[in-house]
Amino acid sequence: MVVGGIIGSGIFLNPALVAERARTVELTLAVWVLGGVIALLGALVFAELGARRPVAGGGYVYLRDAYGKLPAFLYAWTLLLVIATGAIAAVAVTFASYMGPLVGFGPAARLPLAVGAILLLSAVNYVGVKPGAITQNVLTVLKLGALGILIAAGLALAPGLPPSEQLAPVAHGGLLLAVGAALVPVLFACGGWQQTNFVAEELINPERNLPRALMAGVSIVVAVYLLANLAYLRTLGVAGLAGSSAPAADAMNALLGPPGRRLIAAGIAISTFGFLNLVILVSPRVYQAMARDGLFFPALARLHPRYRTPSTAILFQGAWAIILTLTGRYGELLDYVVFGDWIFFAAVTSTVFVFRARERSGREPAELRFRMPAYPLVPLAFMLAALYVVIGSIASNPSNAVKGTVLILLGVPVFLFWKAKAVSGAGSPADPLSR
Repeated sequence: MVVGGIIGSGIFLNPALVAERARTVELTLAVWVLGGVIALLGALVFAELGARRPVAGGGYVYLRDAYGKLPAFLYAWTLLLVIATGAIAAVAVTFASYMGPLVGFGPAARLPLAVGAILLLSAVNYVGVKPGAITQNVLTVLKLGALGILIAAGLALAPGLPPSEQLAPVAHGGLLLAVGAALVPVLFACGGWQQTNFVAEELINPERNLPRALMAGVSIVVAVYLLANLAYLRTLGVAGLAGSSAPAADAMNALLGPPGRRLIAAGIAISTFGFLNLVILVSPRVYQAMARDGLFFPALARLHPRYRTPSTAILFQGAWAIILTLTGRYGELLDYVVFGDWIFFAAVTSTVFVFRARERSGREPAELRFRMPAYPLVPLAFMLAALYVVIGSIASNPSNAVKGTVLILLGVPVFLFWKAKAVSGAGSPADPLSR
């Protein structure tokens, strides 16, 4: 599940942008290593948080228990409004863009195919966690197989790595800027591991197995990503990689001809379909936790009497994602809240300091199945990386940052409405939901 939550379309498309910004073979590989290290730091933090709170909801639960319900609600609100649903829409369209030509469909079929993928996977996850998990496991094996073929072909058939090749010298003062700019698409390609925490309550022995899954899954993905980039660079060189709009397809075409291009196109379609399935599987658990606290439509908190899934939350999410898909506004909305997503990364990470402080004062259990090493350096380093992405997003497009802030803050009056409704329904302002 961790591997499937990370590998989407990023490793097939983002390496071109990284090479364009890093400009040399050595710096390109170094930035992917740095991104992998940051992902491992984040996995360590979320592994401890998962061990402390092995319940459904992930970041929503950690923020609620550390800071109260308003920050937690804003996180879940943004996830539902655009982060998860916008990602579902965008990835569904990417899937359709690759799958359509493979099965002989024209451009007009792209949106119907994208909507069909959302409906199909929502139905699969509606009827139980097990069907969704089996689907996820099969798709993860297939996407790793596609990457394995690309890596094997690149390492075995490509002529070799040209270590001295570069697009243009990076000025001494511009090295830090080049690394920073190249790191952003790497971090997005390495993201997604936190989604496993959303379904911690449904794992077997989550206090032990969730940390193990996070560390093993992220380590596997980092190794695969480094080998894939080595294959790209050996096949295309840094200049060819930087100039490619479809690096995986171009690399496979150079190595195996048109059959290789079609094979990797199928691999990208499978990979995006798998990522789509995971987002649809895990995200409703956050909305369920929010509704269970009385902060959203009560129906979203209920489990299906037969399938034991948050069926209404799955339907609600699917409907909104389809609306975003059909309006074509998902990309714009995602741009607005890119920085917000990483604000919440930093905020969720900061909760570990609150829990550790409570532990020292005896208000938090001291016995844990997993405790991150090198505390507090690990969470501090990950928070700095998250804040870097936030600052970079704001600096690159202040207008989108303002619009994203407005979208997030729109959740405040919605929170106040549901809070007041919960209090009046309880008949007493002292009800726990009024916190």
